[in-house]
Amino acid sequence: MQSTDLIAALLLGLAGAGHCVGMCGGVAVALRPSDHASRWLPFTYHGGRILSYSLLGALIGSAAGAIELASWTIALRFIAGLLLIGMGLQTLRWWLGMGYLEKIGGLLWRRIVPLTKPLLPPKHPIQGLLLGGLWGFMPCGLIYSALSWSAAAGASAFDSGVLMLIFGLGTLPAMLTVTLAGQRVERLLAGKRLKQLIGLSLLVAGCWTIYLTVAHAHHLLNGAMAHQMTPAAEHQHH
Repeated sequence: MQSTDLIAALLLGLAGAGHCVGMCGGVAVALRPSDHASRWLPFTYHGGRILSYSLLGALIGSAAGAIELASWTIALRFIAGLLLIGMGLQTLRWWLGMGYLEKIGGLLWRRIVPLTKPLLPPKHPIQGLLLGGLWGFMPCGLIYSALSWSAAAGASAFDSGVLMLIFGLGTLPAMLTVTLAGQRVERLLAGKRLKQLIGLSLLVAGCWTIYLTVAHAHHLLNGAMAHQMTPAAEHQHH
């Protein structure tokens, strides 16, 4: 994992924050603490959400790292780029095909929703942390894009988990602001011009991801082959 990957993860979270507001803004506003609720509630909720992203990244990274195929890594990068382009097109309302992918994720989400009901409305930090952790599994094309990219860039449970953690931190400023400031900020972040900017940013990020994958495909293949040959050489040496 390189420092550029950490920066890219943060920028991806920042660029997609508007989409997060569109998906979860209502929930974020609803979690604005009441007079009788803990003032730490919004922070624990968003902390649980980000930890959930990190856990998903670690799981996907572990699965991806178990498959030592350079072509698999390249395919993941292509998938991430295409998903980002799909999210950009959907944000711009030019193509709504990402909704089908989110419907597949909805199969798991329907099983998770009943677990959130006993936690609503949350009043204590532990309830907020648990609710945020569960809400991190909400079907979202942006999350799927970030997971695919983190699995390819990290290639291990730890690295992918860290990249998803940084991605989640990138979404935090907008989401936390909506929670603390309420519906006015939600409407501002969901404005047409800002959505257009976000959509174009996601398109650029997706095209750039695919370009880098194509440009460095030979390097990725050689690096993966060298990594696979090293254990064999060490075994022969012993």
